[in-house]
Amino acid sequence: MSDTLVSGIIGRRVEVNGERATVRFSGVVPPVAGLWLGVEWDNPERGKHDGSHEGTVYFKCRYPTGGSFIRPNKVNFGVDFLTALKKRYVLEDGPEDDEREQVVRIGSKDVETVGFDCILKQQSQLSRLRDISLRKCAVCGAGEKGRIAEACPNIREVDLSQNLLSSWDEVTQIAGELALLEALNLSENKLQFPSDSLSLTGTFSTLKVLVLNQTGITWAEVLWCAPEWPVLQELYLASNGISISERPTDVLQTVKLLDLSSNPNIDENQLFLIAYLPRLEQLILSNIGLSSLHFPDAGIGGKTSMFPALQYLVVNDNQISQWAFINELDKLQSLHALSCIRNPLTEGSKEVQNTRQLIIAKIAQLKSLNKCQIFPEERRGAELDYQKAFGNEWKKAGGHQDPDRNRPNEEFLAAHPRFQLLCDKYGTPEDGELKVQQPFMLKNQLLTLKIKYPSQLDQQVLEKRLPDSMTVQKVKGLLSRLLKVPVSDILLSYESLKVSSQRQVPYSKTCHRTVPGATVWHVEHALSALIHTHLVLILDAGQRN
Repeated sequence: MSDTLVSGIIGRRVEVNGERATVRFSGVVPPVAGLWLGVEWDNPERGKHDGSHEGTVYFKCRYPTGGSFIRPNKVNFGVDFLTALKKRYVLEDGPEDDEREQVVRIGSKDVETVGFDCILKQQSQLSRLRDISLRKCAVCGAGEKGRIAEACPNIREVDLSQNLLSSWDEVTQIAGELALLEALNLSENKLQFPSDSLSLTGTFSTLKVLVLNQTGITWAEVLWCAPEWPVLQELYLASNGISISERPTDVLQTVKLLDLSSNPNIDENQLFLIAYLPRLEQLILSNIGLSSLHFPDAGIGGKTSMFPALQYLVVNDNQISQWAFINELDKLQSLHALSCIRNPLTEGSKEVQNTRQLIIAKIAQLKSLNKCQIFPEERRGAELDYQKAFGNEWKKAGGHQDPDRNRPNEEFLAAHPRFQLLCDKYGTPEDGELKVQQPFMLKNQLLTLKIKYPSQLDQQVLEKRLPDSMTVQKVKGLLSRLLKVPVSDILLSYESLKVSSQRQVPYSKTCHRTVPGATVWHVEHALSALIHTHLVLILDAGQRN
């Protein structure tokens, strides 16, 4: 671009040496002659000032080092959609186009490819393209009207993230020529959105997935644009500084997935404004500073009418530190999957696996936790152990094995809303099964394992005390050294003290049905589920025939 003033340049998105910025000023900056552009960088540390020079304010920046003055000939104003598409996907035919082998240089080596020319030819047929990525291709607009629709009428998915689009109008012009558009990614384009409701154009009538992460959109602007998205199913709004200011009315009713991650202004009261989206199945709330949640329409053991279709909730990287938050999640009617890693409640515990089991016990319908499936035997073990762990507290609060005398107080029921349901399911815990809380010391984390040899009846039973965190593989290694046989030749099985010795469960089978990296603790819980009683663990070790 020459050093001449361009009309409508203010607000344009530009690129300088790979860094993106927005033009905030165009003109002379004395005492240096010539035209300058004042830009505000996307990276607030990229600049040198806040738009001021020698006491004169030429433009304003959000950050003190967000601005710079740049000569126009140093700036890339971008290219239109079709130019970028051809540059990325079209290869000019050469005189040796019929050859079947090509040499491509990868690193310092020449690699001969066979059939690669066919791929290139297919890509160069723009009319056949369905899914395209123009990420970081400096796209700034649609270009000449009608050319996109003529060249590539079958495009369904478009990635336009990290480009130079500056307004929603430019996006609408591009989408208006893609009649079959189903998915559109506009992340990291600093867009100017309409300040009022739009007239319906039908431009996005087929759009199902829209990604607007880091675009600067507000919740009001989402609602203004939403009537144009009549069949939208997935909406991504991460890192926009959004506050949910009003309830969606007659819009976003088809949305199944909503991502509001990294919007720290959102709190639990704002979440209630989206609680009645009828088809919302997945809600992503990572890194919003969430610490509490309470559904006022549901009491202890009840179900809330909010989020009626919600099946998967993600609350990673928040400030959740109280079990009351987990208790509230049991009130959700349809919740089957939860991800809640990197929270004080889950990360601060010395016994991460205990935390997992407590969450499982507290949320009845949960089938997956932190992307790890919950098998029936793990659930049963978790619920039984939950009863044992809090049985003494239950008794002190007024709980009793006699139904006529069982009256736990409100404080206990509020802290453990599922405890009574578990008693109805499994029976009340016996006194001998109740666990006494011990200080977190190594000696209190040991399990007693009795090891016997079925093939050698005269062999004395060996007793070992091992940490409950010890993995199954390490147990087998220990037995290998004791028996002086290879690990691969050792079979392990269980025998309950309360059940006939004829009923044994293969050690390896049980471990693989719990969770990856199974420990002795996992095995004990799995067995509790399989044979319907609390166990003292006994290991049978014998050589494989």
